[in-house]
Amino acid sequence: MAKEVLYSSTRGAKGQIKASEAILRGLATDGGLYVPDHIPQLEKSLRDISQMSYQEVAFEVMKLLLTDYTEEELKYCISHAYDSKFDTEEIAPMAEADGAYYLELYHGATIAFKDMALSILPYLMTTAAKKNNVKNEIVILTATSGDTGKAALAGFADVPGTKIIVFYPKHGVSPIQEQQMVTQKGDNTCVIGIEGNFDDAQTGVKKIFTDPELAKELDEKGFQFSSANSINIGRLVPQIVYYVFAYTRLLKEGRIADKETINVVVPTGNFGNILAAYYAKNMGVPIAKLICASNSNKVLFDFFQTGEYDRNRDFVLTASPSMDILISSNLERLIYHIAGDNADKDAEYMRQLTSEGKYEITDEMRSKLTDFFGGFATEEETFATIKNVFEKTGYLMDTHTAVASSVYSKYVKETGDKAVTVIASTASPFKFTRSVMNALGKGDDSKDDFALADELSAVSGVEIPEAVSSIRTAEIRHKTVVDKADMQKAVLDFLKK
Repeated sequence: MAKEVLYSSTRGAKGQIKASEAILRGLATDGGLYVPDHIPQLEKSLRDISQMSYQEVAFEVMKLLLTDYTEEELKYCISHAYDSKFDTEEIAPMAEADGAYYLELYHGATIAFKDMALSILPYLMTTAAKKNNVKNEIVILTATSGDTGKAALAGFADVPGTKIIVFYPKHGVSPIQEQQMVTQKGDNTCVIGIEGNFDDAQTGVKKIFTDPELAKELDEKGFQFSSANSINIGRLVPQIVYYVFAYTRLLKEGRIADKETINVVVPTGNFGNILAAYYAKNMGVPIAKLICASNSNKVLFDFFQTGEYDRNRDFVLTASPSMDILISSNLERLIYHIAGDNADKDAEYMRQLTSEGKYEITDEMRSKLTDFFGGFATEEETFATIKNVFEKTGYLMDTHTAVASSVYSKYVKETGDKAVTVIASTASPFKFTRSVMNALGKGDDSKDDFALADELSAVSGVEIPEAVSSIRTAEIRHKTVVDKADMQKAVLDFLKK
């Protein structure tokens, strides 16, 4: 029997709680993120796991970290999450192109990698509510840089006992991302644009979360907050699964030998997806390098180069908007771990980040980051990668995946490391149609994104995903836009309805 995994705050809020409680709360009362008290090892061999379906791999991983869920509860959550809403049988298939394996994480309902975790989070959360005798309605409060919002909305729409409020930067997402969100159905859904960037939205959400007076007021009205962002451990755990799955597929297909190490490249904004790969490595998956790919908002690249995290810089709007982030929330979990699971030290760094906009880790902590490699790609390099790989191999990728692909090419040139490599392909090219068409030299400013989607389909021979075709003529249901200072008022207005 696996040892129970308990969760505590990265900033030291007293006491340890069970996984289901951590999932319900989302964020700790002191603003910290929940982390496991130990990272368990996989119980079965990777060779044995290679014979399992995606759903079986998910159970094998998640039972080790979500130890207070029964086998029956977990299997119920998994079977309802990973079903026909994915358009491929394998859930996360891999494509080989230009010397790497692209792990396609975008075959779910909203054509982005967030579906991998947000398909299961509503089931984990409603199960957790029952387990903990929660009588309040759960209000999911989330900031999105483009993808989390729609995936969370799709997951929680009309789920009994929940409401969901999503904030997004009004001028910081792609037209198709925005259309996906503002056409969302469901009486319990609310989408609000803010005049500001993603960091403003994320900071506002964290502020609402940690306001004790507001929590008390809402509790009296029968509500309590939780989160669908990657700050919620219920988002992070399902993401570990696909790295275990990817390694064991390579093993099954004879592309790697037993215990052979691979590298993983992840286009990174909020640091959750690459942190999941770090946890997979620590659970026993032979990953050598975790290659962290940034766009022009290269705060993480600079951090890995210097040991200083400094968000005091211009915020750049790029063609890979889900990575347009200067405060990478999930990095806090890594800081906590490399500080020796020291909550006081982590809390001090986070105070510095809030007050001065930066902090610098010690040399001892830096020595624990040797598994990571930071790289970044400019807009020009990103676009060139889309064009070059497509012309060379016929493989089409979106802008975020192209950032990772470009960084991987630089990594190989710099290091000569030719190890088998998995690149996390995080969104369908049809989610960023205009940018992809521009990259291919076929852009047309006179056409809308849907007309361009038709052309992209014709050029690439790839069918337009249902997630795009279904919103083409859908009714716009969410029209609210507020100033970042009015986010709390907007939440209360929605909950009064």
